[in-house]
Amino acid sequence: MKRRAPLFTTVSLVLLLGLSLFGQPDSRIEVYNLRYHTHPSFTRIVVDIGKLREYYFSQLASPDRIYVDIYQAKLNPILQGKSIILDAGYMDRIRIAQKNYSTVRLAIDLDFKKIKRHHVWHLLDPFRIVIDIYPEEAALSSSPSTPPQPAKPAKEGYSMVRQLGLGVQRIVIDPGHGGKDPGCIGRNGLQEKAIVLDVCKELKKLLESQKNLEVILTRETDIFLPVESRPVIANQKRADIYISVHANSFPNKKRSGVQTFYLNFSQDPSVNAIAAQENATSTKNISEMKDIIMKIVQNSKIVESKELAEIIQGNIVQTLSNHYKNVKDLGVKGGPFWVLIGGEMPSILVEISHLSNSKEAERLKSPQYRRHIAQGIYSGIKNYMESLGKG
Repeated sequence: MKRRAPLFTTVSLVLLLGLSLFGQPDSRIEVYNLRYHTHPSFTRIVVDIGKLREYYFSQLASPDRIYVDIYQAKLNPILQGKSIILDAGYMDRIRIAQKNYSTVRLAIDLDFKKIKRHHVWHLLDPFRIVIDIYPEEAALSSSPSTPPQPAKPAKEGYSMVRQLGLGVQRIVIDPGHGGKDPGCIGRNGLQEKAIVLDVCKELKKLLESQKNLEVILTRETDIFLPVESRPVIANQKRADIYISVHANSFPNKKRSGVQTFYLNFSQDPSVNAIAAQENATSTKNISEMKDIIMKIVQNSKIVESKELAEIIQGNIVQTLSNHYKNVKDLGVKGGPFWVLIGGEMPSILVEISHLSNSKEAERLKSPQYRRHIAQGIYSGIKNYMESLGKG
């Protein structure tokens, strides 16, 4: 007797082909973003959907939670199983997942004894569902508070980010290369795409240990992403900062060290050589050069990106120097890197070490060395946030 394929395999194939279970075109609308903000007197949670969809909300006890079911909807894969830990005193966690083929469920874990009321409503154009949670006064007063601290000036003064008192809540981390693009390959066969993915996963764990920080990886597995699409992902996710992580390679095998870049033009031959290497997989043509140059010229985040780059560069070098000898600081420079072009937030590219240098290639093989790199980037992000008065 011919065996029937498991249901999971069948459903997975259906989803992959964009068809419904009945063979019709997929009519579900994507839930593409989940965000929140804790105000002094309430917390607002927003689910971005884009097009009008029917939804239902209710509450459950043991444990206490509010949930919203969105019908004829599919969840962006990056959000699948997403969980945000909160420290609001009256709320513990926000969760979102694909409940079944046509329903996305958002669940908010909280304590009803500390909640005065909640309000679920929606806005149009684009369609989004809003959940406002109002705590009892006692829940507010039980949460310790500190006076707000003003931002410190960057080296070039107060940027618009600092003047407006803006902070960091969502971070997009980009592990360079992936899939058919291995990036640099060391003499020991170690591939850049594998190294940076490991560093970024470790960095994500460190960042998620901080309350109220949301961290998104552009890729979590060995898949190929065009270099041009990476800053687009950061824009779509409305990231507050964006960090692309790479390992370097250079014709001079003696060259070693850590270097960090922000988007700008460069007359430095070594920077241009690195840019040519990192941009090798671009699908753009010469006819598009004018538009590309204009994007670089119109980049309004140069000052803040440079500040972010300098703080992270210093922290990586310091962290590695605490454990290893002869760690070289190659500094911070501007360069025309595709993974930074078009980013609407402070954006940097970190070259964590050289696979072309035998000593650094050997170090990159070590999980401990990669953890130290992640720790250095993490410390840099924390210091940067503190410089904004939001650490």
